[in-house]
Amino acid sequence: MSHSMSSSRNIQLVFETYQKARLVFVQTMAELATRATNVKCLESAGVLELLRPLLSDTCSTVRQCAVVAAARLCEHDEGVARQLLNGGMVTITLENLNKYNIYYKRSALYLMRAVAKHNEELAGAIVRLGALEHIVSCLEDFDTQVKENAAWALGYIGKHSESLAGLVVDAGTLPLLVLAFQEPEMSLKQISAGALVDLAQHKPEAVVDAGAICHLVRGLENQDPKLKRSTLCALGAVAGARSELAEAVVAGGALPPALLHAGHDSAPVRRAAACLLRDIVKHSVDLAQLVVNTGGCGPLVELLSEPAGGARVPSCMALGFIAGQSDQLAMAVIEAKAIPALVEILQNMEAEDAELCAAAWTIGHISKHSPQHSLAIAVANTLPRLLQLYTNPKSSGEVRARTSCALKQSLQCCLHRPALEPLLHAAPACILKYVLAQYAKILPNDARARRLFVTTGALKRVQEIDTVPGTALKEYINIINSCFPEEIVSFFRYYTPGYSDTLLDRVEAYTPQIPELFTDRLPSDCQSELTIENGN
Repeated sequence: MSHSMSSSRNIQLVFETYQKARLVFVQTMAELATRATNVKCLESAGVLELLRPLLSDTCSTVRQCAVVAAARLCEHDEGVARQLLNGGMVTITLENLNKYNIYYKRSALYLMRAVAKHNEELAGAIVRLGALEHIVSCLEDFDTQVKENAAWALGYIGKHSESLAGLVVDAGTLPLLVLAFQEPEMSLKQISAGALVDLAQHKPEAVVDAGAICHLVRGLENQDPKLKRSTLCALGAVAGARSELAEAVVAGGALPPALLHAGHDSAPVRRAAACLLRDIVKHSVDLAQLVVNTGGCGPLVELLSEPAGGARVPSCMALGFIAGQSDQLAMAVIEAKAIPALVEILQNMEAEDAELCAAAWTIGHISKHSPQHSLAIAVANTLPRLLQLYTNPKSSGEVRARTSCALKQSLQCCLHRPALEPLLHAAPACILKYVLAQYAKILPNDARARRLFVTTGALKRVQEIDTVPGTALKEYINIINSCFPEEIVSFFRYYTPGYSDTLLDRVEAYTPQIPELFTDRLPSDCQSELTIENGN
């Protein structure tokens, strides 16, 4: 009897040792998989083949840790995620999703998210396995972390494309996400807001139809910065899609809190608020006017002075959209003292290309309306800096394109002679054409401008420009020359390229007009004198 009991105990001990070994193995693999540098080594050691049977292990802890280890591995490496799909490990996990406890659910949903995050192809493969129905059902679970992981996975699936987002929405996700957003747990609110952002990028109308706007606006009352940022991003994704949706966001009460959050202590919140304002004002003059009337220009101009945080580009673009809508709105941007802040960005040697492009683009939209608007740009000494950025060989192609467009827009309305003169001496031909076009407008009606045009050497500079007959540049030069007496133009025309050679050629081809006194035929008065002398 004692021998039998001893044998049973030994057998049981063997099984316990085996279970402990499995548990130690999966726990160690899960720990090693937290570091991306270990993934290749673990993969080459065949860890996926060893984890596969453990996904359905009899021990719940082993099952859970095996799923966590697999999820961490494929989160770091797309190739591992493909192997999990092709090897049927994701299918096994889905089949077991509702069989086991909440801890397994959490881990299984983590695996879905880890696979779907990489690209549209892998996310689509998850959907084809029938995962959406299982994941959406988890949004109704009582456990908060299960709902968090479900919302996270749905956002990762839907963010890749409009078709995937449509499938997620059609699965009945949005009403449940809106309910999850209203839950008291902060992490669930944050993740639900993030999922709404991902889906709103492709299906903004569905987000509005789900009644999310009023809840998102109410969520801005929460003091958590991460939640504020996600909420503002979700509202911005909706507002940026179309004018009608932007109006729905404004009607939902989003504008006042957006302006308030433009001055928030958190830089990501300020940036998200600036993006929301940009996405509202870009659609129409009415929406831009509403933002201006609500006091939107001031906070946006203040954001231009931020040293870092990423708010400068969206605030720049918001001001540009406002200014581009009408001349009155552009004047409101000028009165908000936006131009000095924009020029400061252009003069900042450490400014990023995106900031330089946004500042130049906004300046062009401000100045394009009238000479009065262009004057505000010109007196701030903006044009020379734009020209420097355009002609700098180190400037990127995008910066050159934006500064060129801003220069042309500013010059086409500029009648401020002191701002034109430096460009006359430094601008390349493609910009010089616009400078001369403005001089051709100024000089015919301004005597003092003509005098200064001569005394400052501008007329001489015009004669030095090498042009081709029939071009716009040549036409502008002819108009400018016609504003001055011929002798003045002739005096300076010597500096015209090739003109000295032309003069020398004319000297060689010239036929001398010698007076008759020095020809064989005597003048009449000389002939009469000779006749008298001969008569004497």
